[in-house]
Amino acid sequence: MSAPYRLYELLLDSCSSQNLTERVMIGLVWTLCQDSQPQGNSQGTIGLAMSPTIATRTLPWSGTLTGKPIADLAAWILDWEPYKATVAMAAINCCLNSRALPESLILHSYPEQPNLTVFEYFLPLIQGKNVVVVGHYPGIERYQDLMQLTVLERQPQMGDVSDAAAEFLLPKADWVFLTASSIPNKTFPRLAELSGNAKTVLMGPTVPWLPQLHEFGIDYLAGVEVVNGNALYHTAAQGGGVRIFAEGVRYRVAELTHNHSMVWLKQQIAECAADKQRITTEMERWYSLGNNSRFPAYPLLEACNSRLSRLDSSYKTLWDDQHGN
Repeated sequence: MSAPYRLYELLLDSCSSQNLTERVMIGLVWTLCQDSQPQGNSQGTIGLAMSPTIATRTLPWSGTLTGKPIADLAAWILDWEPYKATVAMAAINCCLNSRALPESLILHSYPEQPNLTVFEYFLPLIQGKNVVVVGHYPGIERYQDLMQLTVLERQPQMGDVSDAAAEFLLPKADWVFLTASSIPNKTFPRLAELSGNAKTVLMGPTVPWLPQLHEFGIDYLAGVEVVNGNALYHTAAQGGGVRIFAEGVRYRVAELTHNHSMVWLKQQIAECAADKQRITTEMERWYSLGNNSRFPAYPLLEACNSRLSRLDSSYKTLWDDQHGN
C-alpha cells in the first residue's frame, strides 16, 4: 500500500484477536465495541471511537455484529462509509486496550471540565504559542486569551474556522492538538503531514495506543483508559458526551520520545513473539495428532508474523535514528 495507508496497515496488524464481539453500541457521541469475555476479565475489553455526526436510518448490518470476530469488524477501517469505519476504530481500540498500556502519565481530572484535562496538562507549555486544535472541544474557548488559538472544525461553531483552512494554518503552528477521529474519517495522514513543524498531540477517546504513531510526526498520545466499563457503556448509550470523563474513562498521556517508544515497542515485540510461539506450539500439536488439513489458526500465525515484522522495522528505525545510522 502507499504511504497514506501505512497507518491503516498498522492498525489492522494490531487487531488479530480471536475474541468475538459481545456488543456494539453506536451512541449519540460515542461508539463502543466490547469483546466476548476473555479469561480473567468478567466484562470483556472495551474500545471507543467518536460517532459520526451525521445521523442515518439505513445501516443494513444493524443487529448482525454480535458474535462476529473482532478482527472482521476491524477490517472496516479501510471503508469510506463513516459508520463502518467508526465501528472498526472502536473494534481496533478494543484489541489494543486488551494489552498493557505504555508507561504513561495518568492525568488528574480537571474538575471544572474533565474533557479539557489534556489542555490543562499542556497549558504551561502552550501559553503564548500559536496553537491549532483540530476538532471542537466543549469549553475550549476558555483558553482564547492565553494563546493564539485557532479551532478547526468540519462543522464550525461560533469562533471556529472551517477545516479547509488546515492547509494554510497547520504548517505555521507551534502546537497542534489533533483529534483521533481523523483516523477513521481518513483525514489523519494529510493533517499529520501538515503538522510536521509543530509539536503534535493526538488526543481523545478514539486514540489507538500505538507506539508507531511517532513515525507520523506525533509527539504525544493523549488517550483514555477505561476505568469503569459499566458506567462508560450506560453513559454513552444514554447520549453522554463529556460525561464519560466523570467516571467511565480517564486521560493518560504518553510521550513518544525515542527512548519511550523503544521501550514500548520492545514490550510489544516480546508480547507478539510470545503469541507466535504459542500459536506455533498449537500448530505442531495439531499436526502431531495426525491432522492433514490446514491448521485452523494459521491465518492468526500469518498475522502475527506480519505484525512482528512491522514492529521490528519500527524499532530498527528508532535505533538507527538514535545511533546516527
